[in-house]
Formats: sequence, structure tokens, C-alpha cells
Amino acid sequence: MKKLDKLIIRSFIGPFILTFAVVEFILLTQYMLKYLDELVGKDLGAGVFGELLFYFSLNMAPVALPLAVLLSSLMTFGTLGEHHELTAIKTSGIALPRILRPVFIFATVLSISAFFFNNNVVPRANLKAYSLLWDIRQTKPTMNFKEGAFYNGLPGYSIKINEKLGDGGIVRDVMIYDHTQGGNNTRVILADSGRMYTEHNDSYLVLELFKGNIYVNQNSSAFQGSNEQFVRQKFDESKIMFSLSSFDLNRTREEYFADNKMMKNIAELDVVTDSLHRQANKEYKTFKANVDPFYMYLSVDTTKAKYSGRARINEELDKELPDPNATMLVMAKNKARNIKNFTSGYIERMNSTIREANNFEIEIWKKYTQSASILIMFLIGAPLGAIIKKGGLGVPVIISIIFFIVMYVLSILGEKWAREGLVPVPVGMWASNAILLPIGLFFLYQARNDSSLLEFDFWRKIMARLRRSKI
Repeated sequence: MKKLDKLIIRSFIGPFILTFAVVEFILLTQYMLKYLDELVGKDLGAGVFGELLFYFSLNMAPVALPLAVLLSSLMTFGTLGEHHELTAIKTSGIALPRILRPVFIFATVLSISAFFFNNNVVPRANLKAYSLLWDIRQTKPTMNFKEGAFYNGLPGYSIKINEKLGDGGIVRDVMIYDHTQGGNNTRVILADSGRMYTEHNDSYLVLELFKGNIYVNQNSSAFQGSNEQFVRQKFDESKIMFSLSSFDLNRTREEYFADNKMMKNIAELDVVTDSLHRQANKEYKTFKANVDPFYMYLSVDTTKAKYSGRARINEELDKELPDPNATMLVMAKNKARNIKNFTSGYIERMNSTIREANNFEIEIWKKYTQSASILIMFLIGAPLGAIIKKGGLGVPVIISIIFFIVMYVLSILGEKWAREGLVPVPVGMWASNAILLPIGLFFLYQARNDSSLLEFDFWRKIMARLRRSKI
């Protein structure tokens, strides 16, 4: 490797690592905020949260890489231009494409690596992350006894503590409703004071009660209304143990989540997509055979013949026969309504199958487009940095955010159109890259010719030429 290549790569690697870490942190924070309410208050420990953050950080990496490459390219070549190092290199006879080559090779290797990472590592990380998130959601929050309010987090019990004294677990004026034996034999426990603590590695909560009474409802019927009879048992000291197993994090088998499209690689997604397309084609071909039984061809003569037997009976009973024409009209309306309902349901089922197939196909193409966008962002950022000649975190950050938002909006629109079948899935998924690629090539052309594209004099000359052409 030549000294020039080492200089360029060394100038690029530092900003790239820094910007990737910052972008990854921002995206991860924004993503985790959606689940913040479901994570707090469950006393799961730093290990569980660290594991969840690690898996979701792997999920965010393919999204963070294009923005990191764009921003670091702008910073690197903007700094070289600002310090006139880029000009000095050009004056020595080295063209801009040769200057960009080492970073382009790095971006190409990064793009290929990102594809394999997105196809092999991200699905497994998604499987572990979302299965863990599901288990956290099912976990109960830690116990929080509020003074004067009933706590119902322990299965079969409602507990009210009117006063808590200090941090030693001392409580005053305790009321407990015990529903573990069913509603017909409710036990009510009242105590003057008590003490709470845990045993057996926090597996059980122990509540020691002092100076109280236990009231047991002796009614065997739930329909005795206000004639309830209680047996009172007085105690000086009593101990109740509550199992805390319902507060533990129980891990669900990961296979239960493996059918989601985010948990599959390209080969697995291809299998599901082909299966759904075959199902949709099969339903399309069998539509005629399924709708044919709803049709019935009748004529007035047929209707008259149908009622000929009833006519003789009606004559005997002096009853009027219904008009055959009116009868046919009613039957035709009913048949048309049935056909319409059947067709609507059939079409909706087919559209749902096609939409689901499109979702899986979108996930396939997303692995390609996210990797290709790394190169696209380099082709925009590197020449644009050489044009603006501004390093640091000022102008490059603003420009990077603008192009990232443009790419994000175009990607979302293309994905939506592909999902709804408005455009073929490959067209919708590659639309953003196809639109941004010419922009990057335009910037590369301008930077190669030492264009002052972003300077005021450049646009002043353009406007002057336009005015002269009108004259």
C-alpha cells in the first residue's frame, strides 16, 4: 500500500468509527424508547438489559452503516480540502478518482461484509432480541406496596398496608384478602403491625403479622346476600409466605418466534415467498370452479313449472300464487348478493396472501439494498466533501442528515408501494438507490472537474447565462 493510500485510510478510519458509534447509539436509543414503559420497574438486572441492548445494536448496524459512511466521507475529504491537502495531492498529478480509491475499496468490502452480516447474524440477533423482549413483557413489575392502597400483584391475595416505617420492612395496620380458596370461603386477615422480608434467594416473600384476627367466611352459598357468617381467630403472631415465581423472567423457547420474516435469512425467505405465491396462484385458478355453484339459470317457464303443483293446492285453499316474475327477481337479487359477498371475501383472501408474500420478498431485497446503500452514500459523501472543503461536525452533519432523510423517505415509499402491489417489489426496494446513484455520480463529476458547485459565484454565473440566453 502506498503512502497516499495509508494517509487517506488513516484519515477516514477515525471519523468512521466515531460516527458509526454515535449513529448506532442514537438509533438504538430512539428504538428502545418505544419499549421503555415495558422495561422499567421489573428489577431484571443489568445482565438482561445488557443482553437486550446488544442484540438490538446488531439489528441497528445495517441501518447505521450507510449514514456513518456518508458522514465520515464528508468529514474526511472536507477536512483534506479545508487544509489544502487535497489541492496539493491534485497538483502532483493525481486525479480525484485515484485519491478516492482506497476509501472506495474499503466501502466495497464493508458493503459485502454488511450483506453477509445482515443475512446471517441479524436474523439470529432478532430472534434472540424479540423472544427476550416478549419474556420481559410477560414478567410482572416488582412489588410496590403503596400506603393506603390495595396491591394485587400476588396471585390470590389483595394486600393493603396503611403505613410503612423506614426501610426495614416494618408495616402498620395490615389488611389481607385471601382468595386462594375461592370466593365462597374468603379469608380476611387484619393485623396491627408486621414485618416483610424475603427468603431462599428472594424466591419467597415472608410477611410476619403481629396482634391480629383472621375472619373466615363460613357461607357455603354465594346467594346468601348479607347473611354472611364469619369465624374469628385471634393471633399474637402469624407468618405467611408468598411465592415470587410469577415475578421471575421465564424464557420462552425461541422456536416459537422463528416464523417471523425478521428471523429468517434469504434462503428461508425464498421458501416462504415461493409457497405464498403458489398459494395465491392456486386460489386464482380455482376461483371459477368455486363461484360456479352460486349461479342458477331460471326462466319464467321454469318458475311456473315449479309452482304448478302448489297451484292446485292454492286453488283448493283459495290462496293467491306469487307472481313468477317477482319470484325470479327476488331469487336473482339473492344470488347476486351471495356472489358479491363470496367474490369480495375471495379477493380479500387472495390480496392478503399476496401482501404477505410481498412482505417476505421485501425482507429479501432489503438485505441487498441496505448493503448497496453503503456504496451510494460513499459516492455522495466523498466527492461532496471535496467540493465543500469543510470538515468537522458542522456542515457535514447537516448535509448527511438531509441525504439520510431523503434516502429514508424514498425507502419507506418504495417499500409501501411494493407491499401494496403498486410496483414490483424489486422496483420499489431499489428505487431509493436508483434515484440517489445519479446524484452521487453528478457530485463525482463536479468534484473531478474542480467545480465550485456550492459557491455563490458558481450560481451567479449560471443565472447570468440564463438571462443572456433569454435575451
